[in-house]
Amino acid sequence: MPESLEKTKQQLRTSCRRIRLGLAEEQRDLASQAVCALISSWQLFNHAHVILSYMPIKGELDLRPLLSTHPSKTWVLPRILPGPEPALVFHLYQPGQLERHAFGMLEPASHLPIIPPGQIELALIPGLAFDRRGCRLGYGGGYYDRCLGSFTAIRLGVTFAALLLPKVPCGEHDVPMQWLVSEQALFAAQP
Repeated sequence: MPESLEKTKQQLRTSCRRIRLGLAEEQRDLASQAVCALISSWQLFNHAHVILSYMPIKGELDLRPLLSTHPSKTWVLPRILPGPEPALVFHLYQPGQLERHAFGMLEPASHLPIIPPGQIELALIPGLAFDRRGCRLGYGGGYYDRCLGSFTAIRLGVTFAALLLPKVPCGEHDVPMQWLVSEQALFAAQP
């Protein structure tokens, strides 16, 4: 990635973290409820059986209610594999079988079954910010970008309306979302 693009992304990450942390807890809770309601009523969600979600960290939208209100779905969560080239693997979600990662988020226990990416039908993807084209600003580790390129799943970016920006810088390795959801609406990305 060109140095100027990475510098721009770093500056934008700092700004977006500040915006997200500036949201009141009640505002984040209401936004999470609204996003869960929008996803629950979405036709593509209702037709999907195997769904990738995430455990919230640092003020992210909380999708955990979806996991409990839709127990007939096969829920999958990411786990970071350490190493010289850290990567995400996807495990079956089982309530009560989560472990805390060094970054602070909860991950599925390592003994739970691994779900191949090709079996995931819908991926609910967090990020610091998105734009209407579906470009995603992540945290800078590249974990999602390294695996999303091989996904056949429908990709839904999950964000607060305050972090749906006019433009997010996209590099050649950045994988755009096909759909976006905030507390205000769920809509198709407009590349």
